[in-house]
Amino acid sequence: MDDFLVVEGLQKAYGKIKALDGVSFRVKRGEIYGLLGPNGAGKTTTIKIITGILKPDNGNVFVFGKSPLEDPIYVKNVIGYVPEEVILYESLTVKEFFEFIASIRGLNRDDVIERVLVLVKSFGFSEYFDTPILSLSQGTKQKVAIVAALMHKPKLLVLDEPIKGLDAMSARVLKEILQMHIQNGGAVLFSTHIMELAENICTRIGIIHRGKIIAEGTMDELKEMAREPGADLEEVFLTLTEQIESIDEYLRDLRRIFS
Repeated sequence: MDDFLVVEGLQKAYGKIKALDGVSFRVKRGEIYGLLGPNGAGKTTTIKIITGILKPDNGNVFVFGKSPLEDPIYVKNVIGYVPEEVILYESLTVKEFFEFIASIRGLNRDDVIERVLVLVKSFGFSEYFDTPILSLSQGTKQKVAIVAALMHKPKLLVLDEPIKGLDAMSARVLKEILQMHIQNGGAVLFSTHIMELAENICTRIGIIHRGKIIAEGTMDELKEMAREPGADLEEVFLTLTEQIESIDEYLRDLRRIFS
């Protein structure tokens, strides 16, 4: 199966506000698909529906052919998920938390201990292995969540703003892990509003704006859609979301008051 994830016509409203208005895309084996959009565009709502946390008003999601609504345990077992807002059991130490995750996933401790120790060392928080999570910085908690998502060797990683809070070295390590993951036949969906990150590592990008996928493709394909062959992703994004003229207007006003 090449389509690890299929999203079809997702709709979700919060009262009168349409968070999602017909979102559709696919994530295939061997690709890093970036869901790119500003805050409030619908990225996190989409990911929460994919992981079974939210129920859509309309539309379907299939993870390896299974619906998160009809088979939520299967879906949670085959993906590695890092949410935008990391929530951990803060009374546990880092070691105890990983042991807990291994237990609920039914993993053999001997099978995962080396993997966990290598990941912890690579992300640079070995010294906190016996430290209560409560006392960790937000960035270190983010690293704990990433390692927990990788423990069971999932084929599909679903990451919501995964770089947030990471130091430069850890961000580089994560990027390298994502490349290794797809080279080994996995796939990645991650949401971000960081243009440089999406441009550097994504195989394909879906631009979400006001609850809709307004453009999708490789970087070259997006440039062609925007008729900006020499542009970077930021310029392409602003053009496709029809914000470039507003930016120019704001800059004229800013230059006037700062002159």
